[in-house]
Amino acid sequence: MSEPLVLVDHRGAICTLTLNRPQALNSLTQAMHVELMAALRAAAANSGVRCVVLMGAGRGFCAGQDLADEGAAPAPAGQPPTDLSVLIERHYKPLCLQLRSMPVPVIAAVNGVAAGAGANLALCCDLVVAAESANFIQAFTKIGLLPDSGGTWLLPRLVGRQRALGLALLGDKLSAHDAEAMGLIWKALPDAGFQLSVADMAAKLAAMPVQALIATRSAIDAAQHLSFEESLTLEAQTQKKLGSAHDYLEGVSAFMTKRAPVFSDR
Repeated sequence: MSEPLVLVDHRGAICTLTLNRPQALNSLTQAMHVELMAALRAAAANSGVRCVVLMGAGRGFCAGQDLADEGAAPAPAGQPPTDLSVLIERHYKPLCLQLRSMPVPVIAAVNGVAAGAGANLALCCDLVVAAESANFIQAFTKIGLLPDSGGTWLLPRLVGRQRALGLALLGDKLSAHDAEAMGLIWKALPDAGFQLSVADMAAKLAAMPVQALIATRSAIDAAQHLSFEESLTLEAQTQKKLGSAHDYLEGVSAFMTKRAPVFSDR
């Protein structure tokens, strides 16, 4: 039997998903898409999972789409051109939406190159941390395409229009430190101990009130399309819901009695 294209590792409340085509810098195939979606849906349905980590095997995070894979490879001469929208609608769009709507925090642990769709899939996660030696490349224009996997939506919101255009049009390699400096990612971390640092972050998130974390993500995303007054109303409505949940009562009780809280809502 061939090795899985996505490795799934459960340790306590943390589920780590590892893209597993290291010989191809974990470039995505349709078969890998199927396995990754199944793993994400399983983690979402598992009430014991409180944080997901997405990373790549070997020296890369994800080099984007495997251009030799069916659905992306150019059609032979004389044949109708390959319709890339089919691949996007069938696989990339559902994957991006799944990552953005997970019921638990998702960390992208970028351990090496993140190029094309691989870079933008990382940006779909809640927190992106990268090893210092990692880099990000919006490689689309190098092959005559535009940033997909949410790139045209994510980039200007993360770094502004000018930087988004610079990244997208030029397709230059961006270091992890530069990505952190411009606000593209959360943090660049030393290569030595990178996985341990990611594990510590995942453990911290898993121990926090997950329902409140996801409500925070939802409110911040929604606020991009709301007026200030509408955001205040949304905050009030969400606080009403959170204020009646176990974790709020537990958090206040722990604070008042000077003990560590034990959060359980999801």
